[in-house]
Amino acid sequence: MDKLTRRGLVLAGVAALAAGCVPSRREAGGGYQMPDPAPRPVPNAGWDAWVAGFKGRAAARGISQGTIDAAFRGAGFLPEVVERDRNQTEFRRTLEDYLNIAASEERVSLGRQKFAQYRGTLQAIEARYGVESHVVAAVWGLESFYGTRRGNVPVISALSTLAYDGRRGEFFETQLVAALRILQSGDVAPSAMTGSWAGAMGHTQFIPTSYLEFAVDFNGDGRRDIWSEDPTDALASTAAYLKRSGWTPGLPWGMEVTLPPGFDTGLLGRGKGRSAAEWQGLGVRPVGPVPLAGGSIIAGGNTGGAPHFLLTQNFATILRYNNAQNYAIGVGHLSDRILGRGPVQASFGPDATGLTQADRQELQRLLTARGFDTGGTDGVIGARTRAAISAFQASVGLPVTGEPSPDLLRRLR
Repeated sequence: MDKLTRRGLVLAGVAALAAGCVPSRREAGGGYQMPDPAPRPVPNAGWDAWVAGFKGRAAARGISQGTIDAAFRGAGFLPEVVERDRNQTEFRRTLEDYLNIAASEERVSLGRQKFAQYRGTLQAIEARYGVESHVVAAVWGLESFYGTRRGNVPVISALSTLAYDGRRGEFFETQLVAALRILQSGDVAPSAMTGSWAGAMGHTQFIPTSYLEFAVDFNGDGRRDIWSEDPTDALASTAAYLKRSGWTPGLPWGMEVTLPPGFDTGLLGRGKGRSAAEWQGLGVRPVGPVPLAGGSIIAGGNTGGAPHFLLTQNFATILRYNNAQNYAIGVGHLSDRILGRGPVQASFGPDATGLTQADRQELQRLLTARGFDTGGTDGVIGARTRAAISAFQASVGLPVTGEPSPDLLRRLR
């Protein structure tokens, strides 16, 4: 098992915050244009020298000269990749914001369409690996927006750039050797081996070492092809990964629950699991049609209160795919929505600024109505909304902070 999880070091920032690993330009109407152009290599003598040395190390690890030559033909140093690696934004979104993105109406709607389109394939995968089809579809939805954002960065160029740059040189050199092994196996041609800026590839964004360990040829064409338009092998590879990571068929990932008045909050927290019968006896009840299961209960609200989620052992298995709590809840919740179940029922409460989701949505509507486009009114305060706030503040002579607040909302009303 890859100790760094499938993505190693949570490459590219927790699935690019559930928006797919591949950056896209947002259209005014809410859809997505084509991904940004792939970065172009530039001359770099240091990279050239590093590659010359690396080729010898790769050959010593069993990579043929033909594979090495084909892989690096046309490859080059990508300064944009270094910039992305060095400037990853370190921040935490609230679970409320994360789920608003992970299970947006657009993602849920397309997910239901894809789930119906590939129902036969997904059912066959579930029959072989025991991982529920809607869970596999949800991973697909979070990782690449159902294959629409698989990545267009040449993987050999990206990984060699990052290995040469040195910040995590050993890790990326390991990934680069693994990528060469994939090419040597004939699963993909060098020109078709594209992915995210950090080397995650295909419909469900496998890093090369995880591909070598878990990828499968489900459609029987002799190649483990996670890159093509056909998502079959990628979806099956994801199910294989989850199965080998401990997935229990028939066990839900978790569920939203309600707690009785006076519930002992000291019982909350991961690692404080109890059986379904014990939770039942303590007055815990499921929200929705899924029966109560055993597991731990956490508070997901912005102030540490409702909503509450009961998390099972299958939740821990999703964490093996990406070790971020919000991501795993996002997969689980999106999988429920794909099945036709409803959104989270309890209120998340006000955020750290004192605004509820309804307040934030109103703020975005009012800014947009005044000509300061926020790029949407989902209540998620992202870069576009912050830029709109800054522009409004500047226009009326306020200190420019870009931060939402109750005072700002009152001024806009």
